[in-house]
Amino acid sequence: MSVASRALNAVERIGNKLPDPVFLFLWLILGLIVLSMVGAGLGWSAINPVTGEQLKAESLLSPANLERLIIGMPRTLADFPPLGIVITIIYGASVAERTGMFATAIRGALLNAPKAILTPVIVITGMVSHHASDASYVVVIPLAAVIFAAAGRHPLAGLAAGFAAVSGGYAGNLFPGASDALILGITEPAAQLIDPSYSVNIAGNWFFIVGVVIVFTPIVWFLTDRVIEPRLGPWKPSAGVSAPAASEKQLLTSDEKRGLRFAGLALLGMIALWTLITFLPNSPFVDPTAEPEQRFNPLYRSLVAFFAATFFITGGAYGVGSRSIQSHHDLVRMMREGIEQLAPYIVLAFFAAHFVAMFNWSGLGPILAVNAAAGFQTLSLPAPLLLICVVLISCFFDLFIGSASAKWSALAPVVVPMFMLLGISPEMTTAAYRMGDSVTNIATPLMSYFPLILTFAQRWDPKFGLGSLMATMLPYAGAFLIAGLIMVAGWVAFDLPLGPGVGVHYELPAHVTASQAR
Repeated sequence: MSVASRALNAVERIGNKLPDPVFLFLWLILGLIVLSMVGAGLGWSAINPVTGEQLKAESLLSPANLERLIIGMPRTLADFPPLGIVITIIYGASVAERTGMFATAIRGALLNAPKAILTPVIVITGMVSHHASDASYVVVIPLAAVIFAAAGRHPLAGLAAGFAAVSGGYAGNLFPGASDALILGITEPAAQLIDPSYSVNIAGNWFFIVGVVIVFTPIVWFLTDRVIEPRLGPWKPSAGVSAPAASEKQLLTSDEKRGLRFAGLALLGMIALWTLITFLPNSPFVDPTAEPEQRFNPLYRSLVAFFAATFFITGGAYGVGSRSIQSHHDLVRMMREGIEQLAPYIVLAFFAAHFVAMFNWSGLGPILAVNAAAGFQTLSLPAPLLLICVVLISCFFDLFIGSASAKWSALAPVVVPMFMLLGISPEMTTAAYRMGDSVTNIATPLMSYFPLILTFAQRWDPKFGLGSLMATMLPYAGAFLIAGLIMVAGWVAFDLPLGPGVGVHYELPAHVTASQAR
């Protein structure tokens, strides 16, 4: 057995022994309680360089913290920032998904793609399809294989390109959506451990995620057409497997086309409405008293409502046009089903919310961040190298823990404040984490959709096994990792904006001296 095979087997064994993320948070909470008692007993402390406040470790078993935990349990869950944001967006996204708008738009984009640019169209469609949540896995990836086969190309090359875009390119998109709201919603309270006035908006990584699309698309195009497909060789259907029939391409019906036209008009209407509100006198989306680069912050914070309303209205318009909505009862049912789909996340959110809150109550997060930042300052490491460490740590944890929000809930309370003290904005730290969390998804059999992708592949080649799928996807993962590290380092080196009004660096208030920061 090769070294690579033994390594992959070890990863699989370790990953299979890890508890469910819910119990992972339970163990973290128990460990945090013990650590808080030790810290309080030893008098751990630090000075918050932003507020000048003395930070002291507090035992989570103190009367005040026990009261917070037990009496305030419902409030702790309700105050968990990602929960409200995600639920708000899901109300709209569930309508857009269940009317069929997302799936139809994806099919329309792929079915009409010119053969010469088939691969990049699949890649871009796959990254944009992240707004469709799990539908991106069950629609884009198998359909990409069908489209490749219908074009006379190897279907497994199409499947690989689709998988690389949907899962390996998870950090990329053209517009912010639910994943941005979820991850950046976790970032904000972590940043407020150091700077209570700091606010994060859903557009905080917008330019970065567009950059991922721009960088990753040619990588997948090159690897698919020049490496993966030649390696697979000409596709010859094996026994019991035939080329796709014309019906498998599922050409859009007249109802679906009409639905997309209705949805397009609704989308234009929503954009026009938000633009009008923005430029009206005394607009609630503009703060004329703020600094020039901060005046549109209310607009950026309104994007949660914008995307929720846009998904709802465009999905409803599509449903009327395609006749998948017969009455208002269908809309209510779709929203209810969307919330039902969130049940696993809501269960996880309860424990994640309490871990984050208890970390805050203990005072350990900012204390660790201040002391760790001081240690890194003595090393004088450049910012790009520091953020590369975040990418690599995220990559490592992604091999074992699939949930992006679970990992970030545990990491953010330490790394976000620490990097703020080193002059890196919370949004840049979040972008580095998201890059690392994205690129290794396609390389680990522990990823929840990996068995499903293998099933899709075996439809075209029954002998295509787990090792075959991993060998096919590893070139993408390796290239994504290298490109991701360069991209993160380059973003910092050239001080590129991450989103509207959001930069790479965080400046400590003027009253904070270098000695205080240390």
